[in-house]
Amino acid sequence: PDYYGLGLTLGSGEVSLWELAQAYLIMANQGKIVTPNVIINQTKDIKNSQLSIDTPVTWQLITNMLSDPHARAHSFGIDSVLNLPFSVAVKTGTSSNYRDTWTVGFTTDYTVATWVGNFDGQGMQNVSGVTGAAPLWNRILLHLHETKEPGNFPKPEGLVELPICATTGLHPTKDCSGGIVLEYFDHKAIAEYEKKSHKLVLNSEYNEWLSRQSHPQLTQNQLTIISPQTDNYFVINSGKTAKLEFKITGNSQQSVEWWLNNKKLNSQSDNSLFWQLQPGEWKLTVKQGNQQDSVQFQVQEAKRKPHRGFSVVN
Repeated sequence: PDYYGLGLTLGSGEVSLWELAQAYLIMANQGKIVTPNVIINQTKDIKNSQLSIDTPVTWQLITNMLSDPHARAHSFGIDSVLNLPFSVAVKTGTSSNYRDTWTVGFTTDYTVATWVGNFDGQGMQNVSGVTGAAPLWNRILLHLHETKEPGNFPKPEGLVELPICATTGLHPTKDCSGGIVLEYFDHKAIAEYEKKSHKLVLNSEYNEWLSRQSHPQLTQNQLTIISPQTDNYFVINSGKTAKLEFKITGNSQQSVEWWLNNKKLNSQSDNSLFWQLQPGEWKLTVKQGNQQDSVQFQVQEAKRKPHRGFSVVN
């Protein structure tokens, strides 16, 4: 963790193409540990282990997500190079500065992993996983299945498909403008699904996302500070200036009062305000009509170069 920093949670750990292919091969085999052999102009059997990771239904669900073309349509479009004329599960990846582009995926017959980049580690010009490695991956799988189309992936065992609103994840209603999709449920959850209220309640992690929604079931009337959040900790470099955006969400058109450590900063109708960071312990309070919300955060000046992965505001 000290070497990779916080980016480790997003997958910044170094892996080889071979390691990625092995991981996806296990996924394609529904968790069964498989040790592949390197084959060069000869045939060798793949060694299958009796060991498995988790249960098959877990991998069937992941495969279902990775093989859903509509799930990736927002980023890549419906008719992208990742969509083949048969069932395929696939994931792309792009490293910092476009140094590496990856595409790894599988059918019921083959697992294919591709990498495109410069051998000297130099970054490319705006080449991502879907524009770099994906076309190569696409052509390889089409070639492998020229004479035999793969089968469909097995459906998750013991689960049932039920319709939900794509926007809210609840029972479809007349307000469901985002479309209706089928989602898998455990049999034990069906009773809860049937009696669940149409009112959506999400915790504070979703506040910023909710503030951008127009769906009537997702509109928040409650005044809430979404940035900064309670106990946020900011570090600024000595001699540098930086600004922090205060942001709120709410459904009122009334003017907003911004208070910092009991001193009024401004009154305005906008839902955001920029403030120049200053060292200290701070309490931000916003008031709108008869509503108000408060958060506490800290700002410190860096005394020395921070450790790798430590957030610094410039």
